[in-house]
Amino acid sequence: MIDRHEYALSCDSQCNADFGDTVGNLSIVAKIKSLAILTGLLLSAGPGMAADQFSDDAVASAFPEARWGVTVGGFAGFAPAYEGSDEYRFVGYPLIIPKYYGDNYDALEASRVTFKGIDDVRITALRFGQLDLGPVVGYSFGRDEDDADLLTGLGDIDGGFNVGGFAALRLAPFYVDAAYVTQITGDTDLGHTIRIGAGWEDEITERLTGRAYLSTVYASDDYMDAHFSISPAQAAASVAGLPVFDAESGFKNVSLEIGGEYKLTERWSVNSKLGYSRLLSDASDSPVTASKNQFSGGLGLTYTFGRTR
Repeated sequence: MIDRHEYALSCDSQCNADFGDTVGNLSIVAKIKSLAILTGLLLSAGPGMAADQFSDDAVASAFPEARWGVTVGGFAGFAPAYEGSDEYRFVGYPLIIPKYYGDNYDALEASRVTFKGIDDVRITALRFGQLDLGPVVGYSFGRDEDDADLLTGLGDIDGGFNVGGFAALRLAPFYVDAAYVTQITGDTDLGHTIRIGAGWEDEITERLTGRAYLSTVYASDDYMDAHFSISPAQAAASVAGLPVFDAESGFKNVSLEIGGEYKLTERWSVNSKLGYSRLLSDASDSPVTASKNQFSGGLGLTYTFGRTR
């Protein structure tokens, strides 16, 4: 379920003319080829084959308590080559998302596992009425200097596992949340981010669920230094001749994501999302930022074992 380029989902609002050319020349990251193949095999199985192999009786016996479910499938789409890039890449990864509802003692009919992205999976450990609290886990893939010509000579940012904590207040169909996230393996001096958002999720029809999420991210000094600063040594090594730049902590972006889920059957679903992110302050002014406006999007197909809602 991991692809190193699947983090913010975002092109310059004035680069529409270039966007078509860029998409036409999308390069598939070598590291995700095997994952894309696995995803393709899953999707090619089709609802009919899955239904034959995994009957409702088999599912019920595998999840006797009716509190657990597991959603599996795949996602394919596009995202910036790196945060601030004006070039885009294909992203594709399999999904394995556990779901837990808690039944009798839960005030909300909401899963205790929330998938915000590869780098941000939230697990509700404590539920007090409409307030959810718990840890955040995920994986960030970092950035390679060969992701774009503008980065050549700046060195790589190693990816690694993320941990943190979150709180969410759910006032259906609306909610607000906040999370603290930091990387603990790979490059461990990347600081932290604080992610704040407000969202909406509701059933439009019996089969169609709509979603929208407006958010902003505050980034620490270390995070901004790693991703947007240019040290004297990097400036000297930069093939593009980038100048020295000192990026300071602050709100680095504001984002809007809209999407939906359409149930083909009780267990099969098609998911879609389209995102826009606008870089702010020093993230916007950094020499490595080729575009302040970033777009992303994609489609997914999933099958849910066990409890579906």
